Amino acid sequence: MTDNKYVIITSAKNEERYIEKALRSVLAQTKLPERWVIVSDGSTDGTDDIILKYSKFNSLIRYVRRESQNTGRDFSSKVYALQLGYKIMDTNDYNFIGHLDADISLDDDYYEKIIDIFINKENLGLAGGFVYEPDKCTFSRLKFNNSHSVPGAVQLFRRRCYEEIGAFLPLRHGGEDWYAEVKSRMLGWEVQSYPALKVYHHKVGRTRGTMKEIIREGRMDYTLGSHPIYEIMKCLSRMKQKPYIVSGFVRLLSFLYGYLEREKRLVADDFVQYLRREQLMQILNLLS
Repeated sequence: MTDNKYVIITSAKNEERYIEKALRSVLAQTKLPERWVIVSDGSTDGTDDIILKYSKFNSLIRYVRRESQNTGRDFSSKVYALQLGYKIMDTNDYNFIGHLDADISLDDDYYEKIIDIFINKENLGLAGGFVYEPDKCTFSRLKFNNSHSVPGAVQLFRRRCYEEIGAFLPLRHGGEDWYAEVKSRMLGWEVQSYPALKVYHHKVGRTRGTMKEIIREGRMDYTLGSHPIYEIMKCLSRMKQKPYIVSGFVRLLSFLYGYLEREKRLVADDFVQYLRREQLMQILNLLS
């Protein structure tokens, strides 16, 4: 029976500080995965050694090394690593497939609970929990959590939904998780995050620098086809975040620069049209 079986793919690049938390968390699950493929995406620290140590005593873990050419400016490398993990998945005995970041830990019954939800909701194609990050001596829920959006760090798909989405796009500026959830809805699947399912994110902050990340996010929004009106409203709301005013203004400029540069989008025209309809509907709902 494959009804409640799942597999996981993780792309890990220089995660020696955090990956052991992820390893212990998954191995402690009340419902274990059938297979966990962990792709070291060109790691230059001790990430590989840690994965190998755990894979030696846990047959469900499959370690693979990918020699990444990513210099740090191109986010497509993660997608290529995930694609490799899927390609070498050596079991067909599953009905759910998840992407899990290497700096994430979960409650012991996380996967058991979320799969129960899938089994009881036949049209649920993509699901996950709410993200929490360290805050002094505890973990606090992040403001960006949204019940209609699933963080890429912990996306779990019904297998049929995953296969219908097809190959994840190697987007230079990131956003493959956003693409996946919009494409899921476009195909008629339900996408849902659940506040009761806690996801603990351990690597806090923007490791590439705040301004570089803001610029990347603006370009990401352009390459995925975000509606200009929606983007203006989003950037206005971002002005309330540090660095105040500048964060929203720079993101909007970065978005508009995509039009000036005429950067080619990898997403199909029907995807852009669907995304923009969704965004305009959100604006109308907000105004009403």
